[in-house]
Amino acid sequence: MEGSRPCKNCGSRTIESDYDTGSLVCSSCGVVQDFENYQAQLGGISGPTGTYIRVGTAGSGTNYSYKETKIYKAQKLMEDLLFRLEFSPAMSSEVKAMVERITDGEYGQGDWLPIFIGACAYVVMRKNNDTVPITQVAAVVGCDVHELGRMVGRVVEFLGLKLPEFDVVDAYKRAIRTCPSFIDVSRDKVKTMLRQGVFLVQCLVKWFVTTGRRPLPVVVAVIVFVAQLNGIDLQIGDLANELHVAVSTCRLRYKELLERLVEVAQALPWGKDITVKNVMKNAPFVIQYMEMKSMCKGGKERDSLQMVGVDMDVLVDDCLRRDDYTDRHSHYLEAEQSPGWSVEDLEKLKISHECLSAIYSKYVDEVSENKSIVESGVNTRRIRKGGDEFHTSFEWWKGNSDMSKKLFLKQILDKDVGLEAMPPSFVNGRLACQKRRAKIEAAKLRIKTIMNPWDVVLSDGGSLSLSKCVNVGKKRRKMQVDMDWEDFVIEILLLHKVNEEEIEKGYYNTLLDLHVFDSWGM
Repeated sequence: MEGSRPCKNCGSRTIESDYDTGSLVCSSCGVVQDFENYQAQLGGISGPTGTYIRVGTAGSGTNYSYKETKIYKAQKLMEDLLFRLEFSPAMSSEVKAMVERITDGEYGQGDWLPIFIGACAYVVMRKNNDTVPITQVAAVVGCDVHELGRMVGRVVEFLGLKLPEFDVVDAYKRAIRTCPSFIDVSRDKVKTMLRQGVFLVQCLVKWFVTTGRRPLPVVVAVIVFVAQLNGIDLQIGDLANELHVAVSTCRLRYKELLERLVEVAQALPWGKDITVKNVMKNAPFVIQYMEMKSMCKGGKERDSLQMVGVDMDVLVDDCLRRDDYTDRHSHYLEAEQSPGWSVEDLEKLKISHECLSAIYSKYVDEVSENKSIVESGVNTRRIRKGGDEFHTSFEWWKGNSDMSKKLFLKQILDKDVGLEAMPPSFVNGRLACQKRRAKIEAAKLRIKTIMNPWDVVLSDGGSLSLSKCVNVGKKRRKMQVDMDWEDFVIEILLLHKVNEEEIEKGYYNTLLDLHVFDSWGM
């Protein structure tokens, strides 16, 4: 007691704690000591709460604990991302259940959380056969595509899922329907572009252009080509930025598309004149030929008047015929000009003399009219303009082929569209092997020249000029040697007795580690 503080009333050191109230009271005078009863409420998971204020309603302490706050923020972030991805309530609940299952209800916080939510959202979309590209999800999340892809792989591996294949045809349909560049385009033209694009996309699938490649650059290339084909000005860069795709890759796929069409166009009578630069002008004829070719069953030509299909002469005649020439007698002229029809088929038509006379008279009138136009000195540009107007008014697209509809892969491969192409990666690999084989032969010749120069000279003709052996004079001419680092590496590998078949594969670093650097260590 004597060591206690003095009473503020009497000054005696007889202050003690009351058993019932816990307050400090002077036992001498009985006065309760004010300002001596404060007890600091520190510590605890809720933080400081105060003395006279209800716990959890003031200060940094709240009604929610750390875990509840973390879960609340994670769910709020999840709802925001799913809203921006335009998810339905059913798909949103599926994503939330997947996130809760993977994290055991703990969720989380940090920079990885939105990437994880985006990966779960992408997995759910792929499970529901939705063709939203991963680049669009990465743009919404605000992360790199590769980072999101790695997280998708981890989610799929953890859940033991097997996602369905990405459908490039559905991706094309979705892109062309949601593309802002086609908002002002009429529905009929968009419908036509859909069928044309599906036809070209499935042709590219048959030509293995999509094999091992990212599908969206192929989609961009086809959309740009179809848009230009229908008179819509659309740049590759603009569409690539809208779909979050690399512009350079889209340009490569567009070039590959043009190259394939040029190869198909070689079957046309004027195919030798068609190049990558002018294939767009001839694209209606090329695509019509591909469409007619795909409609032939089993590659058989038509052998009767009732069989569907055309040959090349009929196709050219259809492309060059004037609009006013297609009257009720036009099919007679087609039958007469088609070499695929027999004499018996022509006799079945029973063409009257009046019809033949009318056809011949109309033909003579058209020839004389064209001749008068040429002789009158009409501007060539005007004639060309008229020709362009004819081609734009010519309804070249029929859309009757099954390739205009979504088909299975086996059905696509069984179709004939006028070209059987190998996969570009396989072709490039074979060309690279041939190039390395040529470099190996050149390296062997150089090694033989250095080790046995006289044998090489005698094999070349039995004589050796002095200029080849020694440098005459003080001035030396620079030899133009077309060699690079690959040639020197091949020489080193050949000197170390490496198998030539292994060198052809091109794994130089591995071969150097096995045969060159490892031998130095020994």
